Amino acid sequence: MMRTKYLIIGNSAGGIAAAEAIREVDKIGSLMIISDEPYPAYSRPLISKYLTRERNLDGMLFRPADFYSQNDIVSLSGKKVKGLGLESHTAEVERVERIVWEKLLLATGGVPIVPRIEGIRKRGVFTFTTLDDAKAIDGFLDNASKAVVIGGGLIGISVTEALVQRGVEVAVVEMKERILNTILDEQASSIAEEALRQASVSIVTSHTVAEICGEETVSRVVLDDGEEIYCDLVVVAIGVVPRIELVEGIGIKVNRGIVVDRHMATSHPDIYSCGDAAEAYDFVYGENRLTPIWPNAYLGGRIAGYNMAGVKTEYPGGTAMNSLNYFGLDIAAAGMVAPSYGDGCEVLSRQNDGIYRKVILKDDLLVGMVFVRDIEKSGIVFSLMRDRVDVGSFKQALVADDFGLVSLPRELWQERLETPPPELVSQPVMPVETVEDFAGE
Repeated sequence: MMRTKYLIIGNSAGGIAAAEAIREVDKIGSLMIISDEPYPAYSRPLISKYLTRERNLDGMLFRPADFYSQNDIVSLSGKKVKGLGLESHTAEVERVERIVWEKLLLATGGVPIVPRIEGIRKRGVFTFTTLDDAKAIDGFLDNASKAVVIGGGLIGISVTEALVQRGVEVAVVEMKERILNTILDEQASSIAEEALRQASVSIVTSHTVAEICGEETVSRVVLDDGEEIYCDLVVVAIGVVPRIELVEGIGIKVNRGIVVDRHMATSHPDIYSCGDAAEAYDFVYGENRLTPIWPNAYLGGRIAGYNMAGVKTEYPGGTAMNSLNYFGLDIAAAGMVAPSYGDGCEVLSRQNDGIYRKVILKDDLLVGMVFVRDIEKSGIVFSLMRDRVDVGSFKQALVADDFGLVSLPRELWQERLETPPPELVSQPVMPVETVEDFAGE
């Protein structure tokens, strides 16, 4: 039987952030990280760059290869946790003896949604959330020239761009009426759709794939209206769901994800959670929500780590925030991008020369934003949203062409020049087109 003071299940942004926070507080307490992937911690948003062959594994590492030894961390990679014992504080790990822990972090992430489509198990059908997925698609491309991507969200558009760069003809099939519908408003989605069409991507909206056909290998898909699209490759990219199987039925509070409080603690006093698996506080909506993006996982992991090590720290809250660059189009969006009628929101927008800016306010507080093409100042707007600043006296300036720090009242811009945002402190440095984060100014 193995024993450890701190056990972290998950080796991505949240797990690594927690380990770093623990080591800032406790230099000697035994610390173990378990992951079912066989790699050191790498940046998941970079798997599209692996597929385009712009990055290899070394170029994707989230931390240096010696991170574990330098921080006295026992790393068990390529191992799956089969079950948890709450009263005994144990974890059952495949091909490993039972592990006894004092504090546990569940940073288990999410798993891709795979719909029940006839033919979904045929050769040539892939998901796209891990390095192994990118490797599998890369190894298949010698025999593929046409692909269908099921899903027009972030994952779907990311893999679409990578496939186009590899010379593959791509058709995107999106069930809703527009692509990127969960993170963009109608106008921004339309601009993004035009950018894809300019890159010769076919887009089919308001339809689903009903069947994947072929002998053993994919040869075509049939849509719900009977239309056929011939292809050699299908990528299922309709989203992810929290990976919560370890806590189902064992007494830990679960809603859509693992429910945590403002200290990232679950309903069990010695178990914490963060990242895609957790439902954590969203400062825009004022309630717990799933916000499965990299920077929220990292910040939540740090908060969890501090609390696990005995330093009481409160999670300030995150919200949906995405900064992306696909097909040469820069987009930044956050919070409530398309409020419903009756929400009591005020919408200010401006569009000219292909540039689109929009902010959403409620009671003179920012609750949402969308910037397309000119996103340089979006970080300032997001910081005002995050800090719950009353912008009533200068709200029209937020969408102006010349908006900047000097557009703010003097005390506000001086404060922002002097104090970095909290989530930038010790944050990972990554390319803007791969990190769904633009909190910097």
